[in-house]
Amino acid sequence: MKVKKIANVVSALTARTQFGQILKRVRQNKERFIVGRRGEAQAVIMGMDEYLNNFAAEAPALKKVQQTAKSKGTNRLSANAINAEIKRYRRQQRT
Repeated sequence: MKVKKIANVVSALTARTQFGQILKRVRQNKERFIVGRRGEAQAVIMGMDEYLNNFAAEAPALKKVQQTAKSKGTNRLSANAINAEIKRYRRQQRT
């Protein structure tokens, strides 16, 4: 039977000095990290998807906005396209 390791335990100093690497491992490998200080657990670093799926209740309004964006295809807009749309809307409101 294969046992999956739940989380990696790192010191606060390690978390601070290797934060970029930890974030990369969280994103790519879906790893979790427990940050300890003076031998006591202080925080958990985990991916956003995992956090949202397991701990944060999704607001009904947010779900509706996401569904609308997906049906209209606006969920695939680039940051530049979003900024252009915001500028267009603001110009329109001024006139």
